[in-house]
Amino acid sequence: MNKRLRIPDLGGARAMILHRPHATVEALTRQLRAIGLATSDHWPELPAAALGADYVFFDTDMGHDGQFPWKPGEAPMPMIALIGSEAPGRIEWALRQGADAQLLKPVGDNGVFSALLIARQAFESRRASGDEIAGLRQRLAERQTIVRAVTLLAARGKTEEEAFAQLRQLAMAWRETIEQAAARVVARHATEGGRDDRRELP
Repeated sequence: MNKRLRIPDLGGARAMILHRPHATVEALTRQLRAIGLATSDHWPELPAAALGADYVFFDTDMGHDGQFPWKPGEAPMPMIALIGSEAPGRIEWALRQGADAQLLKPVGDNGVFSALLIARQAFESRRASGDEIAGLRQRLAERQTIVRAVTLLAARGKTEEEAFAQLRQLAMAWRETIEQAAARVVARHATEGGRDDRRELP
């Protein structure tokens, strides 16, 4: 069963518009305020306060790197590109900034509400995917740490099975997860400069 789109409550949300003074800004502001959003427009760059905004609309025609208080593609909110020129370079730049939706200029009397919904959905999906990937990378790193710890313990004259059993015992003794115990074994080995003097870990 397909998951239904959750319509966010836009009343009271904050939208910032990064665009030079223009009729586009006036038309966009009218629609946003009619929907219930608070707005502010800025040029040539967004202030640090933009980090607390719920949405950001930005001009692609005259936009450039360094206008945002975050790195390209790392906006903490949905980004909506205001597109006048459809030159490939401009579209590529907008995508590099992390555009979640777009509005073609000149902005008329509609289109903003759907752009907000699409941007929110795309942003949340992208963030969920990023969290999932980060979780998978963390799990992989933890497994690699366990393998490394077992290898280090086995170098003390144990079989891999015996080394893994010792790692479990260490985790129990230290009241840690096996991943945490493995990280401690590996860190201790690094601190000792890789020295193997056959001492048993406590």
